Amino acid sequence: MSTKLTRRKFLSTAALAIGMPTIIPASALGKNGTVAPSNRIVMGGIGIGPRGRLVLSCFLKQPDVQFVAIADVQEARREIVRRITNKHYGNEDCYKCRDMAEILGRDDIDAVQITTGDRWHALATILASRAGKDVYAEKPCSMTIHETQELADAVATHKRVFQAGTQRRNVDHFRFAADLARSGRLGKIHTVHASILKLVPDLAALPGEPEPAPALIDWDRWVGPAPLRPYNKRYVEGQWRGHYAFHGGAGLPEWGVHTIDLCQWAAGTDGTSPVEFQIQGDQIHGRYANGVKLVLRLSGFKGEGDWVAPGTCPVRFEGEEGWVETADFGKIATSKPSLLAGQPTTEMSGTDPIKHVREFIDAIKSRSSTAANAEVTRHGHIACHAAAIGWQLARTVNFDPANGKFINDDEANRMCSSPRRAPYTL
Repeated sequence: MSTKLTRRKFLSTAALAIGMPTIIPASALGKNGTVAPSNRIVMGGIGIGPRGRLVLSCFLKQPDVQFVAIADVQEARREIVRRITNKHYGNEDCYKCRDMAEILGRDDIDAVQITTGDRWHALATILASRAGKDVYAEKPCSMTIHETQELADAVATHKRVFQAGTQRRNVDHFRFAADLARSGRLGKIHTVHASILKLVPDLAALPGEPEPAPALIDWDRWVGPAPLRPYNKRYVEGQWRGHYAFHGGAGLPEWGVHTIDLCQWAAGTDGTSPVEFQIQGDQIHGRYANGVKLVLRLSGFKGEGDWVAPGTCPVRFEGEEGWVETADFGKIATSKPSLLAGQPTTEMSGTDPIKHVREFIDAIKSRSSTAANAEVTRHGHIACHAAAIGWQLARTVNFDPANGKFINDDEANRMCSSPRRAPYTL
């Protein structure tokens, strides 16, 4: 939290300074079950749509969080967030704007929730880190390998608390499955399986339409660092997915950053990534330097694949003495019943970020690391992007995790980065 005299710190000291305690409400002093302003985390939001509003609802449930401002390029969305926030607090104090610079420039804001489209996640996180804000950023947190490196480096340089929206690290049944693998109860782990969506080539640009007034939808800011293209309302309504300019990695990061992240955790490879990726039909097979195999295979909303556990985002961890599989619906399947000893008694949805949000707030206060910190995000996202590059090239690629580059492969290395459009640059 900031060491400057912010408005919330002023509230907690003003009474003693000017001798007027009777005008300070009990809630401002932390009485009646409330949290004093000096102990609250003050937050702002950047780009909050439907998924972002679910995350916001989790922040609003935290008694030691005060959400005060929203920046969004769409007036309809920022007004929805303003109303939700004001209704929750019973006031009219939530500030709205369309330029995130207004949020990042406020000294009274400790942390930001970044839930824009994919093209903005890394740049917004870097700018927020430079502004001294802690960051909760939705996934995928980057569009390229290079952006991933930039994000993690910025968080480290500016000593920020960071939590990627890969919330399954804080969902009980996924934690149970990963702990089974890491504890040795499955024997030596040899293969980990991550579900992915069906990958498709880049979609053609949508036909141009008249742009709305910037006060309603600021199209230039919506596109942000991506290459500019004509406006079409379907993009801002959510149909930007499948367009590589807005949806990186051939769409693989959409789910891959969740499931690959869990596989990296279970396999004990959080500090690295696979050194080889082979394309085998509709699967991608990775291999770590320690010999563990990573299998990326289909599982989508239409039930593709042959997974055992029901639900989206299934993962499977296989060892020499057994296996475990789980997915979003909370069910856990194992090779033998004895492995289920101690399993969670509740079946929390894999999409629920409530515990992930709480961990982030606690980490801000203690200045400690989070489950989905920037270094975990660095290596998991790089693995995802590297696999996507192999798929787009339709051939085996060899990768060096130490320097974040492909080995003797100029074609693949050119795909590790893309220029940002001015003025949305660093």
